[in-house]
Amino acid sequence: MRTPRAGTSPLAAMLGRFGVGDAVGFRPVAEGLLNRGYEVETTEGRWFLKHYLDQTPRNIAFQHRATARLRACGLPALPPVAATCGATALFVRGRWFALFPWVEGRHRDGTELDTDECGDLGTLLGGVHATLRQTLPPVQQPLFAPAADADASIAVAKRLLASIRARGIREPFDELAEHRLVERLGMLRQFARLRPADHDAPRQGYVHGDFHPLNLLYADRSPAAIIDWDRLAALPGTEETVRAALLFFTARATGTLDLGRVRAFVRAYRAVADPGRADLAAAVRRLWWERLNDFWMLNRHYVERDHRSDPLFPTSAALLVWWTGHYREVMAAFVE
Repeated sequence: MRTPRAGTSPLAAMLGRFGVGDAVGFRPVAEGLLNRGYEVETTEGRWFLKHYLDQTPRNIAFQHRATARLRACGLPALPPVAATCGATALFVRGRWFALFPWVEGRHRDGTELDTDECGDLGTLLGGVHATLRQTLPPVQQPLFAPAADADASIAVAKRLLASIRARGIREPFDELAEHRLVERLGMLRQFARLRPADHDAPRQGYVHGDFHPLNLLYADRSPAAIIDWDRLAALPGTEETVRAALLFFTARATGTLDLGRVRAFVRAYRAVADPGRADLAAAVRRLWWERLNDFWMLNRHYVERDHRSDPLFPTSAALLVWWTGHYREVMAAFVE
């Protein structure tokens, strides 16, 4: 770690307001769209300092209250340390910061988990959804949620395809993107009739918003901390459940979903926070449809010239094709 000069840095002054000792080490550990993170070592221990990039004070306070309530109910959420003034976030030089206890742990891919551990994961997410529903204000339900329009998606796919074919120098990513776009155009035309009805809106509740392996730390074989609550929001809990299963149990090398692990995960989830088979089935269908119509990774690559999501594209594109070909089996894994 890089050691700051004691007593002279803004970091030292900020830590003094938290009462966690003097800073002796500091290093960046995370950088994202919504925040940056730093490991801080002080004379009294190790901490995670979070710098919020695009969050309002109201949202930050809401996230902190929610994690504190989850922790009080026995769930491994991680509330921040309160400063000596009682605040959990400090405004320093035009920026918002919060300090969290450091958690020793590691990330585990869902394909590493045995059947019992997949069930434990489902129980954990079910507990999060049920506890948020019980401890946060009720969410006003939408009257409808428009599903993506296949004609508009086809137009986007054609524009991207034309852009790729006009490139003078082709790279391997371009070859894969062209192949998947041609494939996707055929799927959109074939399955346009399966667009979910707008009035069939899923019920919403507060959810983590980004529940995936990199936001869950394990100590040995048990979950130790759910981290990164920046996307806490009122969204369909069923869709977060389906999305979490995809993120945890898709094999990166092949883009296939481990349906045995999905079953164990969903059954345990439903034992804690059962939305019912109909709502789960609707979530599977709606998420499949949204993935079929979603080109955000290719838009980021070709329109925004941002290549950070490129490594995710091969698995994501392969999963959609596999999911479409095994639609009934995937549906059964979630609802039976």
